[in-house]
Amino acid sequence: MRISDEITAYILHMLDQADDGGAELRRNELAEELGCVPSQINYVLTSRFTPEQGYVVESRRGGGGYIRIRRVKLGRGTTLLMHTVNSVGHSLDASTARVVIENLAYQQAVSGEAARLLAAALSDQALRSVPAPQRDVLRAALCKQLLTALIA
Repeated sequence: MRISDEITAYILHMLDQADDGGAELRRNELAEELGCVPSQINYVLTSRFTPEQGYVVESRRGGGGYIRIRRVKLGRGTTLLMHTVNSVGHSLDASTARVVIENLAYQQAVSGEAARLLAAALSDQALRSVPAPQRDVLRAALCKQLLTALIA
C-alpha cells in the first residue's frame, strides 16, 4: 500500500470513530506516527479531502497548530448526489471525475455497479473521439446529467 493510501485510510478511520463526523490532527505528529514527511500529509489533504469529495479542511499554523477535517453535513432535503452535481464546475478532468465517483461509492450514494458505469462513461477512453479542448467540458456536462438521472 502506498503511503498516500495509508494516510488516507488513517484519516478516514479517525473520521469514522468521531461522533460528530470530524477529526483534529497535528500534521507533524501524524507524519511521525506514519513514518512520512509532513508534505505528504498536505498532499493527501489537498487531493483526497476536498469539498468536491465531501470534506471541509481547516488548519491553523504555528506551534499549537492543528488540522481539522470534517465531512460535509448536507442541509435538510439535500442529497450527496445533488451536492456533487452542484459542485461540478464547467469542466471536469478524468482524474477528478474518478475521485468524485469513488467518493460517491464510498459514501454509498451510488451502487458499485452505478460507479463502474459512471467511471466508464466519463473516462478518457469513452470520450477519445471528442477533441481534447472540449473533452473536459463534455465530461462535466455528462457527469451532471448522469448524477441527476440517479437522483430522480
